[in-house]
Amino acid sequence: MDAENQKTELSGKLESLDVDELKDLRKTVDRAIASYETRKRQEAISAVEQAAREHGFKLADLLGNGKAGRGRKSEAGSTESAAKYVNPDNSEQTWSGRGRRPQWINEALESGRTLEEFAA
Repeated sequence: MDAENQKTELSGKLESLDVDELKDLRKTVDRAIASYETRKRQEAISAVEQAAREHGFKLADLLGNGKAGRGRKSEAGSTESAAKYVNPDNSEQTWSGRGRRPQWINEALESGRTLEEFAA
């Protein structure tokens, strides 16, 4: 089956789903996209680390955020934490779990959902 036929078949299946099924599917797709992006980012970091090793360096030394080097102090804003929670309806909305809860988390918790549902 070629790609065009697959798209047509998929479109037909999507048309048969109700709104709750479509929302569940969107959550699954958002998680798959986030997982893919994380995996690709880690592959890129590994490749860069390997290239640095091949030249006799550690990546942290080259980026200036390791202990070796010129001893630069960290810049303001470098204390950002990795996203611990992701909005399944909008993967661009994330929260590290630190500080004030974002509105989308508060609304979800008020509607009976749990934080574990948003774990990245």
